[in-house]
Amino acid sequence: MSGSTFPTVVPDVFDPRQYARGIPHDRYRRLRDHRPVAWQREPEVLGWPAGPGFWAVTRHRDAVRVLKDSSTYSSYLGATQIRDPDPTDLPFIRRMMLNQDPPHHRRLRTLVSRAFTPKRMDRFETVVRERARALLRGAVNEARAGDGTCDLVTQVTDDYALLNLTDLLGVPDTDRALLLHWTRRVIGYQDPDEAGTPALGPDGKPVNPRSPASLRDMFDYAHALAAHKRANPADDVMTALATDPELTAPELEMFFFLLVVAGNDTVRSAAPGGLSLLAEHPEAFDRLRNGEAEFTTAVDELLRRHPPVLTFRRTAKQDTELAGTRIRAGDKVVVFHASANHDERVFPDPFALDLSRSPNPHISFGDGPHVCLGAHFARLQLRALYEEACRVLPAGPLQLAAPPRRLVSNFINGLKSLPVMVSDG
Repeated sequence: MSGSTFPTVVPDVFDPRQYARGIPHDRYRRLRDHRPVAWQREPEVLGWPAGPGFWAVTRHRDAVRVLKDSSTYSSYLGATQIRDPDPTDLPFIRRMMLNQDPPHHRRLRTLVSRAFTPKRMDRFETVVRERARALLRGAVNEARAGDGTCDLVTQVTDDYALLNLTDLLGVPDTDRALLLHWTRRVIGYQDPDEAGTPALGPDGKPVNPRSPASLRDMFDYAHALAAHKRANPADDVMTALATDPELTAPELEMFFFLLVVAGNDTVRSAAPGGLSLLAEHPEAFDRLRNGEAEFTTAVDELLRRHPPVLTFRRTAKQDTELAGTRIRAGDKVVVFHASANHDERVFPDPFALDLSRSPNPHISFGDGPHVCLGAHFARLQLRALYEEACRVLPAGPLQLAAPPRRLVSNFINGLKSLPVMVSDG
């Protein structure tokens, strides 16, 4: 189809409700082919107010450029969510490392890197693997004792991601449910199943779950935990942060917020997404079980097909041009990860699940200065989970008992349930 036959109406890839039905890959493809930088409207949805609109970036090359070029595209000016934050909240939101630009971003990243070292992450591998095995065995046994089905999200991956993170941070067992509560409230705010009925402000509109008032309970807990770690140091990330003399109290708050929410939901979203793909592609699951595919490359291919994050926003610092489109200073520019990861210009046969795909330059963990700091730990957890799934789940294909239920969100590529059949052949 030639560019001249592209429909006048640009496909909508903003509305979070459509993502509950599935990733709109057909719309992404049309945009990549004909409007790789396309203007999107921001109508009022689910009670959240309308916005000024933004540029959707759907090709891999352009997405990488936006993520890497912090001199042109800023995380600081308007933060990294599509929706504009309340102007009164913006100074607060800018304190988070995710919402800063170099050189200030570099200082914070260096500080937290001291705590989040690959060496520390690797020490958790045995515990992570044992947890994956125990959760999977528990789900299988419950299924056999019941109706033959189990939900890999509610019975395995939600707890798996949460417990791994709390071990890493050093959160006491008694407090672990708090972290899941905060994650659901902040990440799932567009989905009534996750967030419940949102609190309303004086104007009758929902209160942003990332506003200072909404996060006060999390920050109070972070300070209490930090005080406990100073008095009772241990080999965990919160002890390292709490005892770092260069880290201010407000920075500690925002690091805790970032680690709890992003650190939990990256694996919480990616893990069931990968298992769902293996159920949909039984031949790939067989190759993995039979040792015909390496788990290292398999993890990255599953991440490519199911990135945990769907979108990241930047703001143009100056007038510029991207893929032949003029962008004005102050415009919102939003990278669509799942589209970039399926760009035919970079990934041959992008909808094939090729567990041996190499190279695999997906952007599921971002790119440039903001590439995910916890990517190493996330890969470790995913590899251990898939290895144990191959060992623990009964022989034969992984069969879905019902379609997965997806999160209502244009930000997180989440699954709320993944019901599977458990049989012995």
